[in-house]
Amino acid sequence: MKEYIETGRIKMDKSKHPEITTYHDPCNYARKSERTFGDAYYEEPRWITQQCVDNYVDMHPNRGNNYCCGAGGGAWAAPYAEERIYYGRVKAKQIKDTGAEMLIAPCHNCRDQIMKSLRQEYEMMDLEVKYLWELVADSLVIEGVDDKEE
Repeated sequence: MKEYIETGRIKMDKSKHPEITTYHDPCNYARKSERTFGDAYYEEPRWITQQCVDNYVDMHPNRGNNYCCGAGGGAWAAPYAEERIYYGRVKAKQIKDTGAEMLIAPCHNCRDQIMKSLRQEYEMMDLEVKYLWELVADSLVIEGVDDKEE
């Protein structure tokens, strides 16, 4: 996605997403990837997100120090909903502290945990949760398509 945006192969319309937006660093794409492969994906998804939104704010702490959502290590698929939601309380507070109206969570476990559990449990039902690819798709400029036809 980054290469396509950088080279102009695809174009983004930031005006489609005026809301305050933040990004969640998934454990697998961040800390685990850094430990295992020596490289983490911290900057690329932030850059992509910022090409799609005008009002970006980072969580604190972030990148390698960002908090787990509580669904890592297979917890989302395991029968430990109470524990998973409890461990997600720190992530919920971190999200709330940003004032974000939209959160980008590229990992399917993180997205489901935040969207289907933490939003309800920690009174964040107004928070929109999207995959990174979903944000890009929703931000695409489709040339030759009249806005009235959409």
